[in-house]
Amino acid sequence: MKAKIIEAIEKYETIIVHRHVRPDPDAYGSQGGLVEILKTSYPQKKVYAVGREEESLNYMRRLDSIPDETYNGALVIVCDTANQERIDDKRYSSGEQLIKIDHHPNQDAYGDLLWVDTNASSTSEMIYEFYLTFKDRGLKISDEAARLLFAGIVGDTGRFLYPSTSEKTFAYAGELIHYNFSRPQLFDQMYELAPNVVKLNGYVLQNFEVLSNGAASVKMTKELLEEYGVRPADASLLVSVLGSVKGIKAWVFFIEETDQIRVRFRSKGPVINVLARKYGGGGHPLASGASIYSWEDAEKITRDLVELCQ
Repeated sequence: MKAKIIEAIEKYETIIVHRHVRPDPDAYGSQGGLVEILKTSYPQKKVYAVGREEESLNYMRRLDSIPDETYNGALVIVCDTANQERIDDKRYSSGEQLIKIDHHPNQDAYGDLLWVDTNASSTSEMIYEFYLTFKDRGLKISDEAARLLFAGIVGDTGRFLYPSTSEKTFAYAGELIHYNFSRPQLFDQMYELAPNVVKLNGYVLQNFEVLSNGAASVKMTKELLEEYGVRPADASLLVSVLGSVKGIKAWVFFIEETDQIRVRFRSKGPVINVLARKYGGGGHPLASGASIYSWEDAEKITRDLVELCQ
C-alpha cells in the first residue's frame, strides 16, 4: 500500500492534505509533516495543508487557503481521520484521487487507497515511517517536518506514557530529535496552560465524581466554562488529568458547547471505544470521543461506563 501511495504522489502535480476537525497535535503534525516532506522532496509540485485553523496550535503551522478549482485533477490525502464525517473541509472528495492515512480503527474505509496501522502510536509516526521507506527513492525530510512529526508523536503518546508507545515509537523519536529544532521551546508551546485553564484544572480535581467499579466523570457546563473564561477546545486539554488518580480505571468528560455536548473518554484498561461507538463516536480502545445533545444522554453514558468497568 505504501508503494501505491508513493506512486500516486509521484504522479500528481497538485497534492492537498486534510486532517480532522477539532485538531490535536498529531492531526497538525501528520498533516504538516507530510506537506513539508513533499515540498522538500518535490519543489516543483504544489502542496497544500488545508482546514480550519485551531488558534491553540498556530505554533505548529499555519494553513493554506485555496480556491475550489485547485482540487481539479489533484491528489487529496487525509491524515489522522477515522471517518469521513470528521474530515475538516468537505472539499476533500473534489480531487481526482483520495488517500487515507490513519492509525485509528478502520470503521469507515473511505478513499481509493487506504493505509491504516492501528499498531502505530500516531499518524505522525506513520508519516515518518513513510519517509524512511522511500528516502532512497527521493524523499527528503526537513528540520521543520521533523519538528512537526515529533510534536505529533509526543502529543498522541502523552509524552510517551500511553500504552500505544512502542519500541518503534522511541526509535523514531530518537532519530527526530537529531534535527535542528528546540525541544524545550516545543514542549513549552505544547504544555503551557493559560492561568484560567489552570484554575479550571483545579476545579476538575476538586469536583470530579467517583462512580462505582473504578469509573469517574466530570461535567463542564457552558456556564462553568464562561465563569472561568475557557473555550471548550481548551477545556478538552484537561481530559487526561484523572489518569493519575489511584483507583480510577476509566473516566468521561462532558464538555458543553453551544449546540452539543462533547464526550471525551479515557481509560487505563477497559476498552471504551465500543461505548463511544454506541453514541455515534469512535476512536482508540483507550481514548475515544462522541457528541450528544442532552444531559439525559450524559447520565446514560455514565451508567454504561460503570457497567463497562465492572
